Amino acid sequence: MGTRRVLVTGCSSGIGLAVAARLAKDELRRFKVNNAGVGMIGPLECQSIDAMKNLFDTNFFGLARLVKELLPDMKQRQSGHIVVMSSVMGIQGLLFNDVYSASKFAVEGFCESLAVQAMKFSIKTTLVEPGPVVTEFERKVYEDAEKMDLSGTDEETAKIFREVYLPYSKKIFASLGQTPEEVAEQTVKVITAKEPPLRHQTNRLYMPMTALKHADPTGRLPLDAFYKMIFKHDSVFNATLGVLRMLQRSAWKK
Repeated sequence: MGTRRVLVTGCSSGIGLAVAARLAKDELRRFKVNNAGVGMIGPLECQSIDAMKNLFDTNFFGLARLVKELLPDMKQRQSGHIVVMSSVMGIQGLLFNDVYSASKFAVEGFCESLAVQAMKFSIKTTLVEPGPVVTEFERKVYEDAEKMDLSGTDEETAKIFREVYLPYSKKIFASLGQTPEEVAEQTVKVITAKEPPLRHQTNRLYMPMTALKHADPTGRLPLDAFYKMIFKHDSVFNATLGVLRMLQRSAWKK
């Protein structure tokens, strides 16, 4: 394989660091991998507009600025591969992730639209879409959430956030969470693929969740499923996670 140049953003820790280390191991060069991002969870009423703007400035406009800077050179060379670390929350919104999910939806729309033009110049585009990943990034987000001032919202919403959402999230990460190295390994496979996909979900066990959205164009099926799973059938939720934990352990042994 020839020498390739790679630019990885947001690589001080977590997925970005794992991707950079994995690429360096194989001496890969000449790709742009965008991974910079910040998280935000909690009731909408407790989040300031300035904080939302700052999140979008990093998660979306940071990507847009970087691609805008590099795209002309890629067009001139008639080659390149833009690899963006998106999220399953760019496909499907999640409770108390309103703003973060919105930023990832923006990333998805931006890249999908740009990909059509990029093809004309032989430039490939790939959105890597992890589900839950156990990183310092996630740990800090949830640590801040547990100390969040919820006085700006009503008592019932605050209770749902503290007593339902946060415990459920911990269970999901414990059952489905990948390591940064697992995501990095799949990212490298996407980068080196002869015909890389536009989208690649890294977590097979999370795919049934996102499949619900495509199964019903009206959007009712995933809404009802998530609502019932969270608010109506706690035992079903816990049993489902138990099965997924078993599948995850089985996959690790192979």
